[in-house]
Amino acid sequence: MFKSSLDTLEQFKQVLMDLPKDCYSRSCSLLSDASIGQHTRHIIELYLCLIKGYDNSDVSYDHRQRNKRIEEDLSFALEQLVYIQEHLEKPNKAIKVRYELSGVENQLDSNYFREVMYNLEHAIHHQALIKVGIQHFSGQEIPESFGVAPSTIQYRKACAQ
Repeated sequence: MFKSSLDTLEQFKQVLMDLPKDCYSRSCSLLSDASIGQHTRHIIELYLCLIKGYDNSDVSYDHRQRNKRIEEDLSFALEQLVYIQEHLEKPNKAIKVRYELSGVENQLDSNYFREVMYNLEHAIHHQALIKVGIQHFSGQEIPESFGVAPSTIQYRKACAQ
């Protein structure tokens, strides 16, 4: 689980480092006028919520800090991805996840490993959207596995045999 998460984040860093100049924070009509940077910020902030909520076993993805610097400054976003890679691997433990629905605060019992998996799947989903944005702006080569769930990759390999 951690290996998949760290590998996915590493691949994400490589794709971002290869982006054409001025592509990161430009809005994209195919992404409802969101930018690659905004999707990147969203991925990073959820991971940071989990890491920062670990010590007190309390995570709220809804009440995260929304740091525009992450979506505008690619170098800063890359620094945050390195931070996540360096701090993600921790022992499993019970975690309370708070969320708001229709103005009502709710709480779920979860655990750290389950939330790491949630963040991995969430990151992959947004990477698939980021891939669309990159392809819209440029002819940048993107790994075939970028934005694809590990189970889908395994399934495709099994079908190819």
